[in-house]
Amino acid sequence: MDTFTEHSAEEPQNSYRFKKEERLRSKKLIEQLFREGSSFNSYPLRFVALQLPQPTTPPVQVLVSVSKRYYKKAVDRNRLKRQMREAFRLAKPTIAQLNTGQNGWVIGILYVGKEKNPFNIISKKLNSGLERLFTK
Repeated sequence: MDTFTEHSAEEPQNSYRFKKEERLRSKKLIEQLFREGSSFNSYPLRFVALQLPQPTTPPVQVLVSVSKRYYKKAVDRNRLKRQMREAFRLAKPTIAQLNTGQNGWVIGILYVGKEKNPFNIISKKLNSGLERLFTK
């Protein structure tokens, strides 16, 4: 009665996981993103994106940020970041369909709104912003 089952080492293509490799952590890439990237607003979110010249292992790397200036309490900032990450995680299959190029992307998603919005608004704005980014 062995209840242990082995899982495949390979993740399916349409995985909803938000892996560590998909998070933008490289200081050099973050500086390059804000120096050379193009930006647009989809209120309450601001997108800063940069298409890299070479392909990367995860095709899209994401940075999520909430300003300490408007949200003094870490609880509020963390909740908004958690909602933005969840909305991105749920939008991953759509991104895979829209991102047909061979090059990698680095994307910064900044919360610029002064009021806390519910998850459904954040998700809708994030989806529309990503669609606008990848259909250019």
